[in-house]
Amino acid sequence: EVQLVESGGGLVQPGGSLRLSCAASRFTFSSYAMSWVRQAPGKGLEWVSYINSAGDSTYYADSVKGRFTLSRDNAKNMVYLQMNSLEPEDTAVYYCSVPWTGYWGQGTQVTVSS
Repeated sequence: EVQLVESGGGLVQPGGSLRLSCAASRFTFSSYAMSWVRQAPGKGLEWVSYINSAGDSTYYADSVKGRFTLSRDNAKNMVYLQMNSLEPEDTAVYYCSVPWTGYWGQGTQVTVSS
């Protein structure tokens, strides 16, 4: 069964940075695109970013463009979301997912607050 394990969340002040990691296993990681999705308290799911299987194409939601950077290491089966200039509006549970498959991780909480 596909396994996705997120880590790196936490409490950070506005303007700060965090790097989220997603460890993938039990599938051919290098053959699949990956995404991050988030859910803020009391709100629906919001797509954040997408990276293709080779790691040479990335896309971002307008709300995070220019602040977040998505990358992957196919040799390590890892995906990384570098989040800079964090804002309180970025507070959410962040999920790593394999697009169009229904596979999600358990999520990691990011809280941006002073």
